[in-house]
Amino acid sequence: MTDSIFSKIIRNEIPSHKVYEDDFVIAILDIGPLSEGHTLVIPKEPARTIDELSDDHAAAVGRVLPRIARAIKKVTGATAYNILQNNGSQAGQAVEHVHFHIIPCFKDRGENIDGKPDKNNGPGLRMSWTPGTLTQEQAIDMGKHIKRLL
Repeated sequence: MTDSIFSKIIRNEIPSHKVYEDDFVIAILDIGPLSEGHTLVIPKEPARTIDELSDDHAAAVGRVLPRIARAIKKVTGATAYNILQNNGSQAGQAVEHVHFHIIPCFKDRGENIDGKPDKNNGPGLRMSWTPGTLTQEQAIDMGKHIKRLL
């Protein structure tokens, strides 16, 4: 794995705005936030994607995500939030080190973090979702193959 900006932040070679740190995880404010309180939760293990992450580091992230999300909601007054995690460049991953975005959403705040008007009811993550279809046969076949590997 290449040395990423997150590896350098973990080693304290690059400054960051840390909001949480333990032996397995660091959480920092995003320097290009989509909304107030946008935070990155980063395992200290150098893995590119979540499937490369050890069980111990994955469990540590799972333990702290809810705690950090609760704190962000309380501090910002967010009414909701997204947790986003991309794996690979085709999925939108920009930094090749596992990380989770906690992106607060706000009801009835009429502007983005940069002060510009927002027509979508306040700042936060904007995405569209176009569901496909899954036949019973496809589900049985796919489920069988996944179960076999677990």
